Amino acid sequence: MEKIRVGVLGLGRSGYGIHCKAFEKLSDSYELVAVADINGVRAAETGAELGVQAVTSVEELVAIPELELIVVSSYNRDHAKNAVTALEAGKHVVCEKPFGLSVAEVDAMLAAAKAAGKFVVPFQNRRYEDSYVKVKEILASGVLGKVVHVRIAQHGFGRRWDWQTLSEFGGGQLHNNGPHILDQALGLYEAYGVDDVESLEVWSDMRATLSSGDTADHVRATLRHPDAFTLDIEFAATCPYPQDKWLIMATAGGLKGTSNKLEWKWVDWSAHPERPVQCASTPDRSYNREDLQWQTASYDCTESFERLQGSFYTDLWHSIREAAPLSVTPESVRKRIRLLERIRG
Repeated sequence: MEKIRVGVLGLGRSGYGIHCKAFEKLSDSYELVAVADINGVRAAETGAELGVQAVTSVEELVAIPELELIVVSSYNRDHAKNAVTALEAGKHVVCEKPFGLSVAEVDAMLAAAKAAGKFVVPFQNRRYEDSYVKVKEILASGVLGKVVHVRIAQHGFGRRWDWQTLSEFGGGQLHNNGPHILDQALGLYEAYGVDDVESLEVWSDMRATLSSGDTADHVRATLRHPDAFTLDIEFAATCPYPQDKWLIMATAGGLKGTSNKLEWKWVDWSAHPERPVQCASTPDRSYNREDLQWQTASYDCTESFERLQGSFYTDLWHSIREAAPLSVTPESVRKRIRLLERIRG
């Protein structure tokens, strides 16, 4: 297996904790050659720890001739700019979320990738998330009937005061964690044949609550399509009673659950008597009630390196080395960034 030689730009939580550590575990297919960070001390310390070359700028990093792939994990505001710099230097690029702050930034990356004949790949590793994959499988089976409403929530209670709370760096909950949830939300719509993000009605409310910066840590968005379902997205920093990530309502049942466990129940309407509407007086003035024959199921989800980072980078290796189709295409994520724009207003 011919290794792909990699450089990582930005050595914070994602660059160091996700990507550098991933390449340690994927040493049969990737070789981490160099790291870069504008914090020179952090760059030097990380380089010494990992035994790789350390530099302090994107220009220095992309000038290293043996590098084939650059992972851009810098400030959100600089993702597109740094990706274009790497592409123009003839490198493949993995771009951390968000994949640009606007469709215009995405288009600049796509144009640079086309001109260079290289890949620019958004790091949407949550497409491999076990709970999301299982939810799509359950909905596709039809067991729950027609989906009426979906809620995807990320609740918590707490303050945050790092750079990701500042608009000058492209921070805020919608940019920080929103890309994963928006990706999964549109994935559910696409499974129902809704491919045009402009066909969705969008309502949103964004507020700064507990975070020290000037960006919203409370985000609520409602999506609606007349031929599909409504979908609520919730991010909250003021919820001391967090609710499940997943809640799905459908005509034959529903689903609830977290990233760790899903539960769903349904009825087989063919096993129940038909109920034609009755206009006559209700016997005994009673409410309509019937005993439903519920069926139930559950699934324990697996959250692992192998499923998230491992699957993403294994697929990317096959794309770079064997010309396999990309599992996460930049064109698909362009739609997600357009939805991000619409929610942001």
